[in-house]
Amino acid sequence: MRVVIAGQGYVGLPLAVRAAQVGHSVVGFDVDEERVKRLVAGESYVDDVSSAELQEVLEAGTFQPSADPRSCAGFDVAVIAVPTPLREGTPDLHYIEQSARTLARYLRPGATVALESTTYPGTTTELVAPLLEEGSGLIAGVDFHLGYSPERIDPGNRTWNLVTTPKVVSGIDAESLARVRAFYASVVEHTVPVSDPKVAELAKLMENTFRHVNIALVNELAVFAHELGIDVWEAIAAASSKPFGYLPFVPGPGVGGHCLPIDPSYLSWRVQRTLGQSFRFVELANDINNHMPDYVVRRLVGALNTRRKPVNGSTVLLLGLAYKRNSGDARESPARRVAALLLEMGAEVRAADPHVVEDAHVDRRVVRVAASAEQLAAADAVILLADHDAFDLDLVVTHARYVLDTRHRITGPNVESL
Repeated sequence: MRVVIAGQGYVGLPLAVRAAQVGHSVVGFDVDEERVKRLVAGESYVDDVSSAELQEVLEAGTFQPSADPRSCAGFDVAVIAVPTPLREGTPDLHYIEQSARTLARYLRPGATVALESTTYPGTTTELVAPLLEEGSGLIAGVDFHLGYSPERIDPGNRTWNLVTTPKVVSGIDAESLARVRAFYASVVEHTVPVSDPKVAELAKLMENTFRHVNIALVNELAVFAHELGIDVWEAIAAASSKPFGYLPFVPGPGVGGHCLPIDPSYLSWRVQRTLGQSFRFVELANDINNHMPDYVVRRLVGALNTRRKPVNGSTVLLLGLAYKRNSGDARESPARRVAALLLEMGAEVRAADPHVVEDAHVDRRVVRVAASAEQLAAADAVILLADHDAFDLDLVVTHARYVLDTRHRITGPNVESL
């Protein structure tokens, strides 16, 4: 099939490359011309796609990166995999709208469009369908097929990737579901059909809200346990020994990426706008998780005070700018807030992260360095924010004067866990 994937980020690029690998003729469309230039040059900027894999499908001629809307012409299947950010607490769907309008110009009878972007229940039928119909003159469910299949990308996860993770699929009618399912069945191992796009849209938000709320719970427990003089990590390990009725979650410096800081708020917004009620669990989880970077800084300030060191003038080395281990994804990373607070207090902030190659998510005043013995020894304090395998943790224990470990990966006389 001729396939167009609109959006070549953490979701769209892996899908585009996989579709090309299995034999589809794929256009990776993105309005970011610099991003497209990198793809054309065979340079991947996404953890889950190696440059070698990208070059292979480019050389095979099955993958064509493009910023030209005309490249979308003649598609059999189009997937919208663009960002859905929040703007002042309100969903910003202009990327979806822009993509739908572009695809509508090239929509043909019998073609299929699938939305993957995370959004509130009702987006597929209430927003995307009318835009496609308006721009094409065709009718959804009569002239073309339409459905929703939520992305489940976990950047850097080597076990559960695009291919191995079950794919929820839906359609606005039976034939749309069949067409959407047939496409995804060609690129993933297992599909999970549901009766309606709203069900699929809600399922995605349920997954992320579940994690968001439980991480908030254990983060708050970590704060209270420290004040009570209890090792929360030992308590978590003990509770995890129960073979039923408990799922382990661990505390950290905050949440990042797109899924947890943003996606649950889509559901909260929809409930408030449609039902006039507040989604209290999401709002509470937002409050707790959003303030974890502040708590990390408070803990650091306390530790420096006990060493008769003011934050003002101290050198603090942040290990990890990404929001998760072994990932280069720094979107909404708690490291940004930690760095900002320390800079406001007058600290000299340095940061090491071999995975985060772009500085767009980092304050320019943060000095990028390597996690070397010299840098570790020169810092008054080190904060482990992302426990990348690339970090030599033994080196950290040996050379750092003080370490605040937010991931519970290091032990030593100079180490304090969150």
